[in-house]
Amino acid sequence: MFAIIELGAKQFKVAPDQFFVADKTSNAVGNSFDAKVLLLSDENKVNIGSPALAGAKVTLKVIEDCKGEKIHGFKYKKRKNYKRAWGHRQQLQKFQVVSISG
Repeated sequence: MFAIIELGAKQFKVAPDQFFVADKTSNAVGNSFDAKVLLLSDENKVNIGSPALAGAKVTLKVIEDCKGEKIHGFKYKKRKNYKRAWGHRQQLQKFQVVSISG
């Protein structure tokens, strides 16, 4: 069994008891919440929503807050004495799929 869910503006294929990392949500560590289900599949049948499935439910639990890999950027203009360096680390959360029903 698997489901395709939407978190923010991204979609993820998840299975029961799976861990995955996605962009940070407004949920605190330890909280559980339900995600929007776009597709639900058993061994024999596939249910597709338009855009979401009514009655289907995927429960996620927030395991921890974490950060992504550091991204470095650099701007430079020759002979103009202009240099600018910057970096960014995306705020992420680790989730566990508690249950899939529908």
